[in-house]
Amino acid sequence: MKKEEKVYFVSGIDTDAGKSYATGFLARCWREQGLRTITQKFIQTGNAGRSEDIELHRRIMGCGLLPEDRERLTMPEIFTFPASPLLASKIDGRAVDFGKIERATATLAVRYDRVLLEGAGGLMVPLTEELLTIDYIARRQYPLIFVTSGRLGSINHTLLSLEAVKRRGIRLDRVLYNSYPEETNSLLRDDTFRYLQRYLKREFPDTALETFPVLDVWA
Repeated sequence: MKKEEKVYFVSGIDTDAGKSYATGFLARCWREQGLRTITQKFIQTGNAGRSEDIELHRRIMGCGLLPEDRERLTMPEIFTFPASPLLASKIDGRAVDFGKIERATATLAVRYDRVLLEGAGGLMVPLTEELLTIDYIARRQYPLIFVTSGRLGSINHTLLSLEAVKRRGIRLDRVLYNSYPEETNSLLRDDTFRYLQRYLKREFPDTALETFPVLDVWA
């Protein structure tokens, strides 16, 4: 039986994998199951004074901004340039404050049953010159929720990412399969899904592969 965790890190194959939609959808599902759940944006880039990803989470969850959003606990680090945290922090002239992020995460974990911590980009995105997102996850020992899709090229990115996850001993809680856009070739989408089912059964037997639907908030 899996150990119940407070904080789950959400990452994916790339910037456009659908992490924000998956994060908001899973938060909504858990809340409907009676679990007090909140989302946090690990590091937001490309914004000023707000996190567009947190705003999207709240729309999907069907609620307005929460008190923790106004306290900026859910968006502790925001950089203006849309790039990796490493480059965005250089452009804004200040380093990522990991202490600030971790204090905010810890506060949310006290107030809620579950915290979904959405990353920036994929697993190998650099946070500093020496630290990648995947290494931060491993250091904090967060279980990982990984988002992928059935579009062309996704299977390569998925398998490379999951090999890196296994190498670092990260617990893969679940893989969420993005069915958007609906016009994705159904043969490709369905074959990729079945392949990943077989792969996970062999390499990550305790990890579920789950789909999440096309949501009415897709832009």
